[in-house]
Amino acid sequence: MNQQSTISYSKIIITIIMGMIGIIFLLPFIWMLSTSFKVEADVFNYPIEWIPKNWNGIENFKEVWSGDYPFALYYWNSIKVTFLTTITSVLASAAAAYAFAKINFKGKSIIFLLVLATFMVPNQAILVPQFILYRWLGLFDSHLGIILLGSFSVLGTFMLRQFFMSIHTEFIESAKIDGASHFRIFLFIGLPLIRPGIATYAILRFIWTWNDYQTPLIFLRSNELFTVQLGISKFADEFGQYYTLIMAGAVSAILPLLIMFVIGQKNVIEGIAGGGIKG
Repeated sequence: MNQQSTISYSKIIITIIMGMIGIIFLLPFIWMLSTSFKVEADVFNYPIEWIPKNWNGIENFKEVWSGDYPFALYYWNSIKVTFLTTITSVLASAAAAYAFAKINFKGKSIIFLLVLATFMVPNQAILVPQFILYRWLGLFDSHLGIILLGSFSVLGTFMLRQFFMSIHTEFIESAKIDGASHFRIFLFIGLPLIRPGIATYAILRFIWTWNDYQTPLIFLRSNELFTVQLGISKFADEFGQYYTLIMAGAVSAILPLLIMFVIGQKNVIEGIAGGGIKG
């Protein structure tokens, strides 16, 4: 009993400590959310007013969404780019992962190592060649160019390959005996069996693309093509002295990420755990 009591007390203490750490990490977000509903004069009141005394949230969000800057357009651009990039990247990464995991061809191991080696090259090191290439191809200053840049992921290929490796070869061989091609096996057997991995990568890709600031900054010039991250930056340059408006814009920008996380957090945890065990 004493040993069990000691273990129980240890768990309680660890839970309390982790809960306190979690609250500390949430404080900046809580302050941001609180500030977005305040009047400007109350932003830096001390002690901090976590619950605003004077509510002005409707006016703040109205100014962000209906003011001089087309925030709704930026939002739509981000939604379009993020969803198309996520879908394309998942399909491309899954197809490459299936090929490396379940199709035998000459030089497969060497090619896979070369693909993984590109992961060690920082994105900043290839920005100039990408910029020149996209100018030459006519993809500069277009959403198509941004989508293509995010549609091919070494990490996604490696991650989904681990899930395909967990599929028993007997499933593949049985399908081949029945006359199924690799395309049908990939589409109707492979993808359904690795749904946790696909959900995990899709959510991660959605978050990475939505938060991407560097790629749109380099490859977009037209204001009507700007994503929400560029819109927030431009908005901050104009209204940097108004913290309530900046925080209202930031809350609007992270709302899709919160929704995506709440919907898919279980899949992310199960997918990462499953990939680590099965890989």
